[in-house]
Amino acid sequence: MKALVFGVEPDGWQPPPDAPALAHNLATSPVGLRDLPDARPLRPDWLVVRPLLTGICGSDSKQVLLDFGEGGGDSAMFAFCSFPQVLGHEVVAEVVELGPEAEGYDVGDRVALNPWLSCRPRGIDPVCPACAAGDLSLCWSFTTGDISPGIHTGVARDATGGYADLLPAHSTMLFAVPDAVPTEQAVFADPFSVSLHAVTRNPPPPGGRAVVWGAGSLGCAAVVILRALHPDVEVAVVARYPHQAAMAKELGAHLVTAHEPAEEVLETLARWSGGVLRRSPDGRGLPMCHPGFVDVAYDTVGKADSFAISARVLATRGTIVKAGVHAPARWEWSPVDFKELRWVGSNAFGVETVEGQRKHAIEHYLDLVQAGRVDLSGMLTHVFPLDEWREAFLAIADQEHSGAIKVAIRP
Repeated sequence: MKALVFGVEPDGWQPPPDAPALAHNLATSPVGLRDLPDARPLRPDWLVVRPLLTGICGSDSKQVLLDFGEGGGDSAMFAFCSFPQVLGHEVVAEVVELGPEAEGYDVGDRVALNPWLSCRPRGIDPVCPACAAGDLSLCWSFTTGDISPGIHTGVARDATGGYADLLPAHSTMLFAVPDAVPTEQAVFADPFSVSLHAVTRNPPPPGGRAVVWGAGSLGCAAVVILRALHPDVEVAVVARYPHQAAMAKELGAHLVTAHEPAEEVLETLARWSGGVLRRSPDGRGLPMCHPGFVDVAYDTVGKADSFAISARVLATRGTIVKAGVHAPARWEWSPVDFKELRWVGSNAFGVETVEGQRKHAIEHYLDLVQAGRVDLSGMLTHVFPLDEWREAFLAIADQEHSGAIKVAIRP
C-alpha cells in the first residue's frame, strides 16, 4: 500500500523561494510517501478499512511542518508514541476485511474512526479505570499489550493511520456512518468530538459569555456546539485570518475580532462583555478587567498571548479550557491567582453526556448532523489526493493565502 510515513529520510524536495517559513521545513522534515506491506488486522478481533477521506489534524500538521516553537523539544508525550509512523487519525473509511474474531461490521460498511488505542483494542482485560469510566483518551494502557506504544492511530508504529490506502482498526474504534451523512461531513467527527469534550466537561453558565480562541476546525466546531447546545450564551471568537473570521460569523458567533494587537483584542472583548479595564499607573503592560464578565475561554490555540488575554478578561473564578496544543511559553499569570481562575486541560474525547444522553462523542456528532442541528461542511476547504500530500501541507503552512480551514487527504 502507499502510505505517508513520518520517521524516514527526507526526499530532498525544495519549496518555492517565496514559500512561507513553515513550508521550508518540509525540505528537512523526515516524512515521505512510501510503499509498505498492506495493513492487516493487528489482533484476531481487528478489521482493515480503506480510508475514503482523512482530515489533517493540527497535531499532524505541526509534526510534519516541524512547528514545535521554542521549547517544544521536550514534550512528555514522546513517551506515548513509536516510530516510524503513518499519520492520520481523522478518518472516514470503508470496511474491506474482517479478522477471524471481528464483530459488529460487514465488508462495505462506511465508518468513522475513534482512534484511541485504549484497553479494548489492545486486548487488556479487565480494562483500566479510565476506560471503564468512558475516558478513553486517558487510558492507562497506551504503552502496554502487544500493540506498539501510542495513544492513537497514526502515532503507533503498527497502528498505521489514514494517510494510506489501508488502515487497521478494532471494532470498538469504529462507528457506522448513516447513509444520510455525507463523507465530507463525517470527516469532522474527530475534531467536533474534541471540542464537544471541552464544552461538555466545562460548560458555560446559562446566559453567560464564552470566548473561543482560534477559528480553525476546533474553534469553529466549538462555536457550532455552543450555538446548538447553549443558545442563550453569547459567543465571541478571536480569529487569525479573515476567511476564518468569516466562517466563525457564518456559524453564529456574536462577535469576531482579530488576534492582534493584543491590547486591541483585550479592549474589544472588554467592551463586548462589559468588563471594567484597570490600567497600571505608568501605563505599561496590558490592562486587566476587574470585574470581568467572560465566564469561559475555550482556547484551541494554546499560546502565551491567548492565555494572557483570557486571564485578564475573565470573570472572577472563570475558566480557561486549554484544548489547543503548542510549545510552552511564558505568560503573565498573576490574574490566575488574583481572580481564582481555573486553567483546565482538555484531552480529546470519549463517552460524553449531552442533553441527558450518555454515549460516545462521535455518536453524538452523527446524531446532531442527522437532526440538522450542526453542519460543518463549509469548513472543508481543500481536498488533495495522497500523492499531492505536500500541496496539502503547503496549504496549511500558508493559510493566509490558501484560505484553508480544514484540509483533507483522499487516498
